[in-house]
Amino acid sequence: MKKLSYILIIILITLVSACSKNSMDGLILVKGGTFVNTNSNYYDKQETIPDFYIGKYEITQKEWIEVMGSNPSTFKGDNLPVETVSWYDCIEYCNKRSLKEGLEQYYGIDKNKMDPDNMSEYDSVKWIVTVNEGANGYRLPTETEWEYAASGGNKSKNYKYSGNNEVDKVGWFWRNAGNSYLTGDWTWAIVEYNKNSTKTIGEKNANELGIYDMSGNVREWCFDWYEDAEHSSGFYRVWKGGGWMGDSKCCEISYRGKFEANGFGGDHGFRVCRNK
Repeated sequence: MKKLSYILIIILITLVSACSKNSMDGLILVKGGTFVNTNSNYYDKQETIPDFYIGKYEITQKEWIEVMGSNPSTFKGDNLPVETVSWYDCIEYCNKRSLKEGLEQYYGIDKNKMDPDNMSEYDSVKWIVTVNEGANGYRLPTETEWEYAASGGNKSKNYKYSGNNEVDKVGWFWRNAGNSYLTGDWTWAIVEYNKNSTKTIGEKNANELGIYDMSGNVREWCFDWYEDAEHSSGFYRVWKGGGWMGDSKCCEISYRGKFEANGFGGDHGFRVCRNK
C-alpha cells in the first residue's frame, strides 16, 4: 500500500512538473537590471527592470486560433505571426489563454463603460482595462520591458537592432520581405508588386537572449499609452519593432511607434510576457 502511494505521488509530481514546463514553453527568462545598451532610450536613465518572461517568438496564427477560434490574418500560415489584431484583441487573447492554461488573468476588462483616460476620437471601443500586477497570466510587455529584452538585457552587445548592427541579419522590413531585395525609395506600389509579406517566425538570427524577430516581421503592441513632447497620453498605444512594410529605421530598438488601440493592419502583431 505504501509502495502504491509512493508511486501515485511520483506520478502526480511528474504531471505537475510537466504542466509547469508546458506553460513556460516558448518563453525566455529575461534577467532584470538596468539598460547597458547605449542605443536604448533608457540608457543612463536609472531605469531598473525586474525579472520577467517574454515570448521567444511573436504569437503565431496557430497559437491564436487555438485560443480565439478564428484567424484574422491577411497572410495565412500556422507559423506566420498573427496580424491584423488590435490592442484590444491582444488584451483579450492574453486573458483567454491564461484561463485556458489555468493561470490567473492579468487584465480586468470592462466592456460596458468607456475609458475616461482614452482621448482618441477614432477609438470607438475604449474598454476599461485594469491590471492585476500579482497575476501569473499572460500580458503584453511594457515599452521598457520590450526595449530591455530587444536590446539584449544584461547580455547586450550594444547593437542598433535586436541582435545585430545589420538589420538584414535579424529582421524583415520593406527591402528584404518580398520576392526581390528592393533598392531606391519606398513606395507602396513597389512593396505590393514585390509581394512583401510576413515571414515564418525565427528564420533570422536571434538576439543575445535568444529572442527572435524583435527587429521586423510585424510591429508589436506594448501595453503603454504613447506620450512624448508633442503627444499627450490617452490617444495612442505604443508599438515597437518595425515590420515587413516599413523602413529599417522602425526596426531599431529605440524607435517608438504609435497607433490607436482599436487600429489593426497586416503588419501589426504582438508577443506575450508573464511575471516571474
